[in-house]
Amino acid sequence: MASVQKKLAAKVLKTGISKVWLNPEKMKDIEKAITKWDIRKLIKKGEIKALPEKIKVRGKVKKRRRGPGSRKGKKYSIISRKRRWISIVRPQRKMLRELKATGQLDNANYRKLYKLVKGGMFRSRAHLKLYIEQNNMLKK
Repeated sequence: MASVQKKLAAKVLKTGISKVWLNPEKMKDIEKAITKWDIRKLIKKGEIKALPEKIKVRGKVKKRRRGPGSRKGKKYSIISRKRRWISIVRPQRKMLRELKATGQLDNANYRKLYKLVKGGMFRSRAHLKLYIEQNNMLKK
């Protein structure tokens, strides 16, 4: 059993015990080595080696799961107020631009609706569309 030699080799090579390789064909010579000096001689001969480090592959790293059970904090700590605002306002403004470009909305109504969108009056595009229809703002 060459456990003492493995420990000595690990100290000399400055690696862990599991990273030390002993040549199985030269086990008799290795078992006779009882000092660090003997171990250094065997390392020079190539009968004891340090195994290379394993390279960690990034692809095998598990993706972080962020399901409802792992979330902590209040409503706006997951999605900020600003992000939520952006996701509501941008589609509404885009819809207004499209209606104006197709000629369904005149400039005065466009300006009025744009300001209402900015004021946060509408919950969604559907809400905005409903408001436009109810107030007869679309041109036929």
